[in-house]
Amino acid sequence: MKRQKLPYFPFGLAIIVILNLLASVFFFRIDLTDDKRNSISAPTKQLMRNLSQPLSMTIYLDGDLNAGFVRLQKAVAELLDELDMYAGQRIDYQFINPSEADDAQQRQQQYETLIAKGMSPTVIYEKNKDGKSVQRIVFPWAEIHYGNKTRNLCLLKNIRGNSGDDNLNISIESLEFEMTDAIRMLTQTKVQKIAFIEGHNELPEANTYDISLAWSRYFQIDRGVLGDDASVLDNYKAIVIAAPQNALSESDKYIIDQYIMYGGRVLWLLDGVKFDMEALSQSGISPAMPLDLNLTDMLFRYGIRINPVLLQDEQCLPVPVNVAPEGQPANFQPMPWYFAPLLLTSPAHPVSRNIAPISSTFTSGIDFVGNNQQLNGTVLLATSNATHVVQTPATINIAEFAPADDYFNTGYIPVAGAIEGCFESAFTHRMTPQNIANAKPKRTESMPTRQIVIASGSIIRNDMENGEALPVGYDRYTQNQFGNRDFLVNALLYLTDDEGWINLRNKEFTLRMLNQNISRHKRTLVQWANTGMPIVCLVIFGIAFSLYRKRHYTRNLN
Repeated sequence: MKRQKLPYFPFGLAIIVILNLLASVFFFRIDLTDDKRNSISAPTKQLMRNLSQPLSMTIYLDGDLNAGFVRLQKAVAELLDELDMYAGQRIDYQFINPSEADDAQQRQQQYETLIAKGMSPTVIYEKNKDGKSVQRIVFPWAEIHYGNKTRNLCLLKNIRGNSGDDNLNISIESLEFEMTDAIRMLTQTKVQKIAFIEGHNELPEANTYDISLAWSRYFQIDRGVLGDDASVLDNYKAIVIAAPQNALSESDKYIIDQYIMYGGRVLWLLDGVKFDMEALSQSGISPAMPLDLNLTDMLFRYGIRINPVLLQDEQCLPVPVNVAPEGQPANFQPMPWYFAPLLLTSPAHPVSRNIAPISSTFTSGIDFVGNNQQLNGTVLLATSNATHVVQTPATINIAEFAPADDYFNTGYIPVAGAIEGCFESAFTHRMTPQNIANAKPKRTESMPTRQIVIASGSIIRNDMENGEALPVGYDRYTQNQFGNRDFLVNALLYLTDDEGWINLRNKEFTLRMLNQNISRHKRTLVQWANTGMPIVCLVIFGIAFSLYRKRHYTRNLN
């Protein structure tokens, strides 16, 4: 039998050698997971192949971690190993435990060094296996070095209202996007330009300072009026129209329209209603009238309409109100301010997916209109299921805090939407304004492009305190940070994205949770079952196989 099988040995050896040679020449990987958690997108692969020099990374996520952070640590290591394969072994990383020190003083110094670099710690309160409460300090941050550039990357998403396990799962889902986003910022050589349009009493630069600072990581930001030069927007990837209070001229509309027709992208933040803010601040009462920006016909052509209504919502920000009787010391108590709804974010679009609620004030609603089959509209923000629509004209009285039981009789009113496709020009059957200069041939249908329309200018507005800008979406009374900044950053990345980077935010992993009751009370049994059962099965298989061989060959000899 041995002599008969011997001629096949060289053939088997040759096949193994050939397969190894082919594997060394043709690189491929197969992802067998249900949710494709180990699949890397084509843009990411290309980014890794384009690295011209080594990239090093220090991850401060090591030490005594709970199971959730161990999962995050493992996911980071697996992703970096995967990226390293496509980068040609140019990525070097190490995990460091920032809590490892000889004494408490040295540990505190290490913490302060990381905090000085902008890496804020996360404090975890949990119970150990004995049921005692313990506190752990974790720094879920990575420090990325490429050439002479350095960027800090927060690995943990902390969305208000989510459980710790949900936030960790979201953090793992968004790892590829966040990692490649940071690497792109380090490796980019050409900076795209965006512009704030001015000249119509838009929000001043001070009230858009925070979002401008966030956007400046990606873009060069300019501001200015349009004038009569039709080519003024040619070099800008996107433009932002932030809460104008005066109507746009026909010349301005034509320049913006033709900018869109030639592939330009626009982020519209438009109020549907106007107030007398001075009267509102002094007496608490103001008329509310529809705000005519001379854009209704233009937006209708683009498939969207801003309704001149005000949305009140039971899910809203509180406001301090003096409830003390007249002549008594002031007693400020939080009361719901129904004109400041906390908007829900859609999980169906990469711009709004896994974003905390959005704070807003004096918000209107939108509708998708028209029958243009070349347009695709998606709701990004909406009110809660307890909403009341105030038709205008109306009178606003901020002292009204006691609505009837059936007052919030509708819900899920769209407030922001994304539209993409080929848009019809608002000047298809209209003459070009006479004062326009340097105009290209007029297009009546756009190249494939994108727009986002938000029916509230307050979403982009940051408050000022002692001459300094507060973060956009920060509420001074509750001291909560809402998701306005992340939402607006994603919105502009979506508008300017030609390669599909933003779609990485749509990754979704199934969260497979352990039974906490079993893992806590039957910990030892589960550990023995997981370590002992494979050994027992192996022993049983070995004994059974030996008996089978003995019986088989004994029968053949007989």
